[in-house]
Amino acid sequence: MALTLISTHTASADSSIDITSGIDSTYDVYEFHFVNMHPATNSSEFSFQVNAAAASGFNETITSTYFSAYHNESGSSAALGYDGGYDQGQGTAYQDLTQNIGNDNDQSCSGMLTLYAPSSTTYVKHFVSKVQESQHSDYSIVAFAAGYINTTSAIDEISFKFDSGNIDAGTIKMFGVS
Repeated sequence: MALTLISTHTASADSSIDITSGIDSTYDVYEFHFVNMHPATNSSEFSFQVNAAAASGFNETITSTYFSAYHNESGSSAALGYDGGYDQGQGTAYQDLTQNIGNDNDQSCSGMLTLYAPSSTTYVKHFVSKVQESQHSDYSIVAFAAGYINTTSAIDEISFKFDSGNIDAGTIKMFGVS
């Protein structure tokens, strides 16, 4: 497996990072690596949504599942579990990749989202993510989201944002996988 860097997007008090070019039939798999995504607003969820080719609004239909493992800084609480509050069942909202990221200077999230066969016009588009975050109440959380985008149209745009406030800082790199 080889990764080819396609583009780099750096946030600085942006409402979202919208990648509107570079997702095409060149690669069957695309990876989005995000590094130190820092919210301007405390207790924010980092999320994504896509557009089908020639569509607008970042509102494609998603079915997903979400689970996480956590441990707090004091060492007094830890768990692994499913969290249905971050799932979608044929929803059109942005898909949460994290939960309650803090906006202290030492809090952010980093991780990866993989999108499979976005140019297919036969099948739905599958995705999986793994994100490490520093939560607003001083928990270390690793979150996993997976599912599919229920369209047989090609996907050619993706948007990342926090559910509240701006992206204060952070970098997203888009790679093609071969």
